[in-house]
Amino acid sequence: MRSSSFSALRWFSLFMILAAVAVFTMQLVRFSRLRANFPNGMEIAEVPVGGQDRATSAQRLLEVYSATPVELHYGNEIIHLEPAFAEFNLDLESMLAAADLARSQQPFWVEFWDYLWGRTPPPASIPLRASFSEPRLRAYLETEIAERYDQPPTPAMPNVGTINFQPGTQGTELDINRSVDLIETALRSTSRRVVELPLERTNPPRPSIDNLEILLKQTIDLAEFDGLVGLYLLDLQTGEEINFAYSQGEDYSTNPDVAFTSASIIKIPIMVSAFRRLEENPDSETVRLIEEMIEKSGNDPADWLMERVIDPFTGPLDVTADMNTLGLENTFLAGQFYPGAPLLAVFQTPANQRSDVNTDPDIYNQTTPSDIGMLLEDIYQCTQSGGGNMLAVFPEEFTQSECQSMINFLGGNKIGLLIEAGLPDGTPVAHKHGWVTYFGVMNTLGDAGIIYTPGGNYILAIFIYHPEQLIWDPASELVATQSEAIYNYFNQTTQ
Repeated sequence: MRSSSFSALRWFSLFMILAAVAVFTMQLVRFSRLRANFPNGMEIAEVPVGGQDRATSAQRLLEVYSATPVELHYGNEIIHLEPAFAEFNLDLESMLAAADLARSQQPFWVEFWDYLWGRTPPPASIPLRASFSEPRLRAYLETEIAERYDQPPTPAMPNVGTINFQPGTQGTELDINRSVDLIETALRSTSRRVVELPLERTNPPRPSIDNLEILLKQTIDLAEFDGLVGLYLLDLQTGEEINFAYSQGEDYSTNPDVAFTSASIIKIPIMVSAFRRLEENPDSETVRLIEEMIEKSGNDPADWLMERVIDPFTGPLDVTADMNTLGLENTFLAGQFYPGAPLLAVFQTPANQRSDVNTDPDIYNQTTPSDIGMLLEDIYQCTQSGGGNMLAVFPEEFTQSECQSMINFLGGNKIGLLIEAGLPDGTPVAHKHGWVTYFGVMNTLGDAGIIYTPGGNYILAIFIYHPEQLIWDPASELVATQSEAIYNYFNQTTQ
């Protein structure tokens, strides 16, 4: 009886052992198969590879990164960039080796024991390892994208028969540096593979300054002005200039320029000569004389200033000598302003010795549009950099603050006419105007100044002459129209 009971127990135990061995073997086989693949939850370069072998994982990585294009948006255009164009290459061996290492960090039996107890290791994440060719990507963007899709701006064009310009249109230009960074990020992403290409707006260039000259002459023709217009314009940003003498469709040479009666515009040279001789801080009486000479166009203050600061006897000649030293050979003052003032010298200049054009310039004071424009440029450059021609010719005799004081005095000349009338309200302008009448008849008027605008600063000097008589309203309006056309040129709108 005991033998029979023992035999049953033995067989039952043997069965349990065999069952345990079978279960163990099954679990071992299953674990071995699972361990041959990457563990659940593992990611390589943000791509889930759990339960996959090396070959399948490698294929999946290639599908996600190398076979999926990056979608580029240039405005409304859609371009598909194949990663191969940028020589984008995955370092598969390195990433798979890192995944293998992460998978087999623990000994087999330790890991098997954890498996039996249902303890799973935290999922591993292998970072992306890849390279691309930035030069190739840049070349692609430049030749395939920018050249094809960039739009150049269109310049403003003059409106025929007006003083206005047809607005130009902005262009678009691919920002290649920022695009490279954004595309690199997209190439390295599994989900964010759409790139809005960064674009820069490019402002239209101004029309050529030659077009402006044509427009200015057309406005003279449209005004039906049958006298002579002398004009000098200098773009203080680029150094481009316009200098013409124009009458009824005919251009006269400006080499040498045409001589005009300078009238009160000669007070700019007087001011320059006075500041050459003044100390840094002039006394109040001198300041008052300069203010009344420039802002109120006073003739007596001009005479008194020359007597007080320059020379009581030869002041006009000293002003002339200063201008000649500065290279302004067509600008002179041969006597004071008071009636009956003696003529101190007779000046023959290249401008007033021309035989092809004659404005009957005053023998007491003359200049040309280009001379007075270049003098204003000297003052402007002195204020900007403390340099320029005046400081080169007269070292230690001008300071930057003195030049700024001259600009301030000219800026106080507010008349609301001529150059000022062609400018928007509030536009800073430092200028001096002048005209003279003989027995109630005006033949010449002019205005010269520095104009400060958002679109650029410039110098404008304009003189108009009529041999019989200038009528104030149309003459002053012509100057204002020229001024407005030039302002519009420098300050164009865009669409």
